[in-house]
Amino acid sequence: MLRLFTAAVCLIALVHRLFWGLSSQTIAGRNFFAYLTVESNIALVVVLIIGGVLAFTRLADPRWFSISLSLVLTWTITAGLAFALIVWQAGLRGIRVDVPWSDQLLHFWLPAFTAIAWTLTPGHRSVPWWIVPGSLVFPLAWGGVTMWRGPMIGWYPYYFLDLRQVSGIGEFLVTSGIALAIFALIAAVLALISRISPAKAERRAGSGADPNAGGDSKRVSPPPAAGTAPAT
Repeated sequence: MLRLFTAAVCLIALVHRLFWGLSSQTIAGRNFFAYLTVESNIALVVVLIIGGVLAFTRLADPRWFSISLSLVLTWTITAGLAFALIVWQAGLRGIRVDVPWSDQLLHFWLPAFTAIAWTLTPGHRSVPWWIVPGSLVFPLAWGGVTMWRGPMIGWYPYYFLDLRQVSGIGEFLVTSGIALAIFALIAAVLALISRISPAKAERRAGSGADPNAGGDSKRVSPPPAAGTAPAT
């Protein structure tokens, strides 16, 4: 239920942010779907809906779901950190940046809440270390499309990708490298967290024990010995 509720809140925040941006009548508002934050949060909605359905049908998450959610969380958390840095730098330069409630939810509250909830979920699986390099595939693909599209429309979703707004190719490469390093670091932290508290579901899946079985559960009595009558 928490997963489905979070997906609904995320979807509402995305819709609000879309119309809030369109109301500004700017090129940024018209390119709402070009932001990495928006794309990663759309992926979060899809993954959480799938996870909500899974939670109603099985006692433990399949490994592919834990991997998918950890990858999406890597992207949303890193996007939130980048957004916080942009707002902070804009404040230092005296540039006003309006942050509606939907932006606050998408960049800060939803990624943090989802990560905490996933960490505490007893049925989650540990994720492999290959998610660290794997988490870079989407940002690199997104960056390639953004750098190809930017010169054609004269706009970039983040200022540090625009060579006109940075000191040169050197600052662009350094900033992009730092961003990729943060993606990898967040993915490594999530992989480590998933292993610090091993999921109970993994041990039970191997032993075939019933996760819901408790000390007072019913037990099957052995058949009565030959020549004896069962107790009534």
